[in-house]
Amino acid sequence: MSGDGTIQDGNTSAAAKTGRPGWVNKAILIAVGVVLLVIAYLILAAFLPRWWSIRVANLSEQAFSKGIFWGLAFGIVCSLLPLLFFTAAWRVRKKRGGKVTAIVSVVLAVAAAIPNLLTLTIVLGSSNAAHAGERTLDTEAPGFRGATALGAVIAVIVFAALVFVIVRSSRRRAQKRIAATSPPPQV
Repeated sequence: MSGDGTIQDGNTSAAAKTGRPGWVNKAILIAVGVVLLVIAYLILAAFLPRWWSIRVANLSEQAFSKGIFWGLAFGIVCSLLPLLFFTAAWRVRKKRGGKVTAIVSVVLAVAAAIPNLLTLTIVLGSSNAAHAGERTLDTEAPGFRGATALGAVIAVIVFAALVFVIVRSSRRRAQKRIAATSPPPQV
């Protein structure tokens, strides 16, 4: 009971508590979420290109051979894995329990692509952080950017060859099955 003699059930809505309609509360939450996302973007855009270039520089140790090796490694692995994960997500999405598997595959694909995306933000970015990252990669990790691009191209070619081989072999198996089940031609 409240002070005026009415019974309160404890399940009062947000609108009754705040005196605002429910859509206003949702709009406020969305606005706060957007503001937080913009702030996070601005912080990460200023931080991540510099951080990634320093990490790569530490791996490369100012050596062309190490810069090229790490560039090829990141380019191949961080391009091939996302392609495989996206393909897995595409194949299982309609199966029973496949939506969860597809979501997990997409999350893993994005996570595997992060090193290449960070390198891409340095190469294509126009911010001060991207330019600082470019300078760091030029001096501390020579050959990394070009090798990463080459590695990505190699990964796409390997993926295309893999898809070609798998599709071709499945078609051949299907043709053999059809040939085995059909009666021989009459002469």
